[in-house]
Amino acid sequence: MKRVMIVGGPGSGKSMLARLLGKQSGLPVYHMDKIHYRAGWLERTREEKDLLTHEVHMKDSWIFEGGHSNTFEERVSRADTFVWLDIPVALRIFRVLKRSLRYYGQSRPDLAEGCPERFNLQTIEFLHFIWRTRRSARARLMKIYENPPQHLRVVRIRTKSEFAAFLQAPTGQTC
Repeated sequence: MKRVMIVGGPGSGKSMLARLLGKQSGLPVYHMDKIHYRAGWLERTREEKDLLTHEVHMKDSWIFEGGHSNTFEERVSRADTFVWLDIPVALRIFRVLKRSLRYYGQSRPDLAEGCPERFNLQTIEFLHFIWRTRRSARARLMKIYENPPQHLRVVRIRTKSEFAAFLQAPTGQTC
């Protein structure tokens, strides 16, 4: 494993898995949310995100977690491992609320500095986004999972036990 693409809906555990896998493997970890936002929750333009994402893709090794489906094709072509955290939407919403409370007023490790966690109208809109896109986002990831390029190892994680088994499996082996 040299280039690992970790995807899933908000609250699925992508950042946690990336940090744990990075610590275990020694691979550098990149978080899409650090590319998506500048300090103060200012969203970068699509072009900026495309460029910064491309720069990560072109590195020799990485663990890259997060969305920005506009660049999935390139990421899939460069990745050797695709990990999909396919977690039920209700659990994901609970986790998003839990992390909002846990990090309230602070920037999470997977976000740009100057993006303190908050609970406001944007939080409610984000929860609505999670609910509204639950089927379309999952369908997009299902297509990659069911029809991967030959070079790509695919892993689908749906439970805590599968999550733990993936981390316990020797690097590069299927759990």
